[in-house]
Amino acid sequence: MSNLLICLYFDEDVNVLVAELLRVRGFDVTTARDEGQLRASDAEQLAYAVRQERTLITHNRIDFEELFQSYFDSGQTHYGVIFAVRRSPQEIARRLMVILNQVTSEEMQNQVRYI
Repeated sequence: MSNLLICLYFDEDVNVLVAELLRVRGFDVTTARDEGQLRASDAEQLAYAVRQERTLITHNRIDFEELFQSYFDSGQTHYGVIFAVRRSPQEIARRLMVILNQVTSEEMQNQVRYI
């Protein structure tokens, strides 16, 4: 049985306060800093999120759109990406919670969302 709740992985560009705001609300969130992935390349960040079956959260739309397109083209599975426009940590957390409360991990698989 798959996990219904989306598990999140924030790359190093996303403010760690967003992760804390979601954790206190009970969501499963980890960051590049938590996982010792600081300074990893974008491809390494994505590969790490995939190995952990986590949805990647990033501000880096241009580079990650290309990586996700290559996953799609080669038929590889990923667990989704959410591109967040730079806003206050509170606003990003609020926007993420809309997705987290309405979308299952299965529905997020191979999806791209923008907030």
